[in-house]
Amino acid sequence: MTTIETVSLDEARRVIEAGEKKARDIGQPSNIAVVDHGGNLVAHIRMDDAWIGSVDISINKAFTARAFDITTQDLAENAGPGAQFFGISGSNQGRVMIFAGGVPLYRDGKVVGGVGVSGGSGEQDQTVAEAAAAGL
Repeated sequence: MTTIETVSLDEARRVIEAGEKKARDIGQPSNIAVVDHGGNLVAHIRMDDAWIGSVDISINKAFTARAFDITTQDLAENAGPGAQFFGISGSNQGRVMIFAGGVPLYRDGKVVGGVGVSGGSGEQDQTVAEAAAAGL
């Protein structure tokens, strides 16, 4: 039997806590979502004053990072016109996000989930997502 490693609720809370700390440090209220190995939502927060419209985006960034095991920032670099993944954002019922803020979560070199952040600029979202991922 194959055992699949994934993100527990306690781990998701640690990831979110690390991301929330970074978001506060940079002064950018954010939505932070964590998905498990299967791309299913484990936990999400919307910080006070974070955009309501970014709830869905943060969840979908986390899903995208896990679904393709790549940061959404890196995926975006290959999703423009003429690039190898052009049009990918229309796949998976439109859930694929192709801008910064989604990062795969690794344990012992294997992807076990993803984190997605939305609420600021791409650079801010990426910064918060990387800090969150480091919390695992």
